[in-house]
Amino acid sequence: MSAPTITETRKTKLPRRLPIVILIAALIITGVVICAVLGEGIAPYSPFLQRLGIGDTLPSAAHLAGTDLLGRDVLSRVIYGARTALVGPVVVAAGAFAIATLLGLLSGYLGGLVDSAIMRWVDFMFALPGPLVAIVVVGVVGGGYWTAVFVLIVLFTAPDTRIVRSAVLEQRPLPYIDAARTLGISKTRILFVHILPNVLPIILAYVVLDFAFALVNLAGLSFLGLGVEPGTPDWGRMLFENRNILFSNPVALLLPAGMIILTAVSMNLIGDWLFARFAK
Repeated sequence: MSAPTITETRKTKLPRRLPIVILIAALIITGVVICAVLGEGIAPYSPFLQRLGIGDTLPSAAHLAGTDLLGRDVLSRVIYGARTALVGPVVVAAGAFAIATLLGLLSGYLGGLVDSAIMRWVDFMFALPGPLVAIVVVGVVGGGYWTAVFVLIVLFTAPDTRIVRSAVLEQRPLPYIDAARTLGISKTRILFVHILPNVLPIILAYVVLDFAFALVNLAGLSFLGLGVEPGTPDWGRMLFENRNILFSNPVALLLPAGMIILTAVSMNLIGDWLFARFAK
């Protein structure tokens, strides 16, 4: 016996039309996804093609966003950079989602020593300065981009675990859980067949927020030289490489910075909107 899912019981509360701000945010994210998937087909030039003879130039008909110090087309590099801007944050959000969901379900439903052990680990992770830990680990261990991704998965798991646990604690005393226990249904089935579908919308809302935070963190690490390899088309790396041509071609710096801000803000808006719809 299972309870109606959150999406079923609250369907009538959802607005028929998306707010205009959320619609714009969705269009921005769609554009970034298109750039990530079809980068080679829509970029005017190869992002690796160097023209040392022209160096950094202002936007023109030939180069709509100008070129950087090595004569590489800035617009093409921004389009290609959408790939690393999406892949890493998606892996971070998915990894944190999978681990936090499992730990949160076990902690919230089983309680006792399991709950105490998991929550003490969560408290320990909260006490660590996340960005500083990421900088130290990536700087010492090396490995660049994917090491940074792994570190962020571990750091993002702790707050997500607490959210999942809170949602499970709200479900545990409900009548449908008591009925399932009375019928002799196993704990595994109760957790993953009955409880999980009812807390999944709230978890997914936080996953969207994780994506936005991961995007900013990975861009920051790339700016510090701890993310992608030098020369890789990446928005954070472009900020570092183009910081010296702010006055000769400001678009080379402002365009990737603007894409980081727009993408992160759009995902935050979508995540907040989803949470407002499902968490009430």
